[in-house]
Amino acid sequence: MKIIVDAFGGDNAPLEILKGCAIALSENDNLEIILTGSESKIKSVAEENNIDISKMTIVNCENVITMEDDPLSVRTSKKDSSMAVGLRMLSDDEGDAFISAGNSGALLTGATLIVKRIKGISRAAFAPILPKSPGMFMLIDAGANADCKPEALHDFGIMGSIYMERVMKIKNARVGLANVGTEETKGDDLHKEVFKLLKDESSINFVGNVEGTQIPFDSCDVVVTDGFTGNLILKTYEGAAAAIMGRIKSIYKKNIITKLSALLISGELKKLKGEINSDVYGGAAILGVRKPVFKVHGNATAITVKYAIALTADYVNTHVIDEIAKHSENSKTVASQKKADIN
Repeated sequence: MKIIVDAFGGDNAPLEILKGCAIALSENDNLEIILTGSESKIKSVAEENNIDISKMTIVNCENVITMEDDPLSVRTSKKDSSMAVGLRMLSDDEGDAFISAGNSGALLTGATLIVKRIKGISRAAFAPILPKSPGMFMLIDAGANADCKPEALHDFGIMGSIYMERVMKIKNARVGLANVGTEETKGDDLHKEVFKLLKDESSINFVGNVEGTQIPFDSCDVVVTDGFTGNLILKTYEGAAAAIMGRIKSIYKKNIITKLSALLISGELKKLKGEINSDVYGGAAILGVRKPVFKVHGNATAITVKYAIALTADYVNTHVIDEIAKHSENSKTVASQKKADIN
């Protein structure tokens, strides 16, 4: 399997990217990694930090899309950047997946315009995996589409369900719609229409509306929402987790008694920290495009990159995109048949 990695995407590139790739290769003999970026800088950083890149292929490109760049620059002024080159390689079948920790808007734009969407899918979406109690859930969309039509959220529910069942191995994944109340009549016109579409979708296990207070608990496995609301949920979720862990840490450092107490439950504290550690899930798949594209956290460490590569490999191996495309095609056929029957 060939995974193309943007070596210069993110705040800690290229050092943490190279370290993460090296760890991933040491743990999986079936991987090939292609790095896009300045060959001289990659080799220099690898040599300075004793990172073995002998098994990695480098495709030289000197330009980089920064976090401040216009998303459209991936197709215009910076079409020779490490991100744009990687996306074109993916589109041209020179790799099986593409990973970047760079500019989210540019990556989404490039994935949509260069790799292109799956036929029948109107919007691509960011789909991060987040911890809940117990287990994990997908939030879709987490920031790609601020304004959505009902059909787009309907697609998000289907794509999320397929991903969670195939990649995360959750049988009969439960799909919920983020809303201001659990009753079917809650929400604005958009949410009422989406509720009907998801309720009538026989291919998913729709469990109804879920409120914000239910999301961190075991209410569902896929939370469907528009990108504006989803990004607010994501950032609040991550901020609250960091605040709570920081508060717990300060409590146990308060005095000698609390420090001793911390030692007694240190194993459980480490377990909790691991369960809510965003590094474990690596970032977010961009669902809805024709080939696997994965967005890694902008402040990614080597461990984040390692997990992102492993998750992307599972994304490729489980043929999620083929299943989404198949479902989309079947839906079009059914819709056409219904239209013909009416006429």
